[in-house]
Amino acid sequence: MRKLFLFNMTTLDGFFEGPDQDISWHHTDDEFNEFAINQLNEIGTLLFGRVTYQGMASYWPTESAIKDDSIAAGLMNSLPKIVISQTLVKAEWNNSRLVKDAERAAEEVSRLKEQSGKDIAIFGSSALAVTLAERGLIDEYRIIVNPVFLGGGTSLLKGITEKLNLKLLNARIFKSGNVLLYYAPEKR
Repeated sequence: MRKLFLFNMTTLDGFFEGPDQDISWHHTDDEFNEFAINQLNEIGTLLFGRVTYQGMASYWPTESAIKDDSIAAGLMNSLPKIVISQTLVKAEWNNSRLVKDAERAAEEVSRLKEQSGKDIAIFGSSALAVTLAERGLIDEYRIIVNPVFLGGGTSLLKGITEKLNLKLLNARIFKSGNVLLYYAPEKR
C-alpha cells in the first residue's frame, strides 16, 4: 500500500500562508533544497487543491524555475498530478488530471493508496487536506515550522471540524532554524 502524506510549512503562530497567500517568509536554503529533492524522489503522485495547483503550475514549468532549480523543477513537472477542484475547467500542467467532485476525490485517493508504488503527497492545499484528514485518509503529516510569527494569515487545516490527535514520529532541526515534525494520526 502507498502512504498519503501532507507536507506544509507553517509559522510559529500556525499560519501556512500570510495575508494574500504570502509565502515569502519560507526559510529555504541549500539544506532545505536537498531535503525537498529527496522528498520528491519518494513521491509517485502529487495531489493539489485548485489554489495550490494554480500557483505551482504558474511557477515550475517556467524558464526561471528550471534555471534556478532544475532538479526540483524536473521532478515537479514530470510527476503525475491530480488537482481536485469544482471550479477549475481544465488542468494543463504536464501530467495533470482534474477531479471535479470532492466525494469522488476521496474514493480516488483510497484507490490510489491501495496500489503499489511510491507515496502520494499533498503540498499546501489546506482545504483539500481538511477533507482528506476528516475521512482518515492522511497517513502522515510533515510540517516544517519556520522561526517567524506573522500575526495573521490562514491557519493550517483551517476548517477542520473534529479533533485530530497526532503522535510524533520524528523531528529534524535545520540550520536555518526550521524544525520538521513528522506526525501520524493516533488510531481512533
